[in-house]
Amino acid sequence: MTDPHKRRTVVSYANLSPELLAVIKEKYPRGYADYMDEIMKISKPDGTFFHAIKIETDDAIYLVKVDVKIDDYAEVEKEIFSDNTSSSIGDDDDSFPESDDDSGGFADEEGESGEEESENDD
Repeated sequence: MTDPHKRRTVVSYANLSPELLAVIKEKYPRGYADYMDEIMKISKPDGTFFHAIKIETDDAIYLVKVDVKIDDYAEVEKEIFSDNTSSSIGDDDDSFPESDDDSGGFADEEGESGEEESENDD
């Protein structure tokens, strides 16, 4: 159980001491992303919020502010469907060539397997 007499402090990850960084590395050896259920969303009186993880030492309990990237549907949709590509839908550059010559085209299955009819059937 948590000692009610321990000092309680909120600190940013960027401002952690080397000792607290060592505690975090011990508790989260592969990073805290694997422990999403331990990341808390803390609401502030002004309506904003921050995410934090709880680190407890012998003399204090720390809420460490951490950056959490939450995917925004509109942002993801914009990245996926943006017009940053060099070609757009409907360009003729993506279509197959219509010529029958075999230069640069795919060989048909009959030609590759050797089962093509011989032209010397005369």
